Amino acid sequence: MSERTLRTAGHSVAVSKADKVLFPEDGFTKGDIAEYYREVGHTIVRYTRERPLAAERYPDGITGQRIFQKNVSEHAPDWIRRFSTPKKEGGVTVHAVCDEPATLVYLSDQACLTPHVWPSRVDALDFPDRLIFDLDPEGNDLETLRDAARSTRDLLDELSLPSFVMTTGSRGFHVLVPLRRHENFDEVRDFAGQVAAVLAEREPETLTVQQRKEERGNRVFVDYLRNAYGQTAVAPYAVRARPGAPVATPLGWDELPEVTPWEFTVRDIPARLREHGDPWSELGNRAHSLKRARNLLEHLRSA
Repeated sequence: MSERTLRTAGHSVAVSKADKVLFPEDGFTKGDIAEYYREVGHTIVRYTRERPLAAERYPDGITGQRIFQKNVSEHAPDWIRRFSTPKKEGGVTVHAVCDEPATLVYLSDQACLTPHVWPSRVDALDFPDRLIFDLDPEGNDLETLRDAARSTRDLLDELSLPSFVMTTGSRGFHVLVPLRRHENFDEVRDFAGQVAAVLAEREPETLTVQQRKEERGNRVFVDYLRNAYGQTAVAPYAVRARPGAPVATPLGWDELPEVTPWEFTVRDIPARLREHGDPWSELGNRAHSLKRARNLLEHLRSA
């Protein structure tokens, strides 16, 4: 099988078995995925830089075994940054940290389709700078799912918090709030849980915080549980292991009415970024503390 060498940001990365097909229905190869990450890597690293990373790998393609790898390979190049995160049960996990596009290309060579990253950065592991709601639908009612995203945005507006929306490339949407890192994971998760509970109380027919699938019915699960130490979320612009090679794609809120969670693929994103830019480019400038929002939420719940 062929080997392809891709050069990016000062590094040359050899992609072995570049013609190995990872998406049988579409014909996308390992080389295609590596080339995608090389092309859009400068945008992706805005969202992976300084964060512990876990690699979702498919060495035999998307119909084969899924490997969720937290520890970076001992054989990874020296130029890939490592960071050891303490485990709650003791010991450490040695993560890769993706600070440059070449790391994404290397991960592609390892058949990593989807990088997942922590909601906190390595210089303050216990203090997340992202609050994430994962809106997980039970069925395929897209309008209910879109309404769930809008309801989440509207409640966050009431709490004077900015919100950003992203397709997951799978079945749902993520709604994200950038934070100033004034609160630790326990405080952020508690706040997120209260917000999710208000959403479910307001719209009990369509939204739920029930973790057990059999108790959700056809409602959208407002999953706030990613807001915890050691949890990860799909990186923006990451490829998903689904037919068509869909991509987790940041949106403008005005795009939501016309977009499905699997709308954009590796074929679309490079041109989309060239023509329209990144809708989340102001994310870092919109970070908030939760202090005022917590007071507003308490007032709202007691009203």
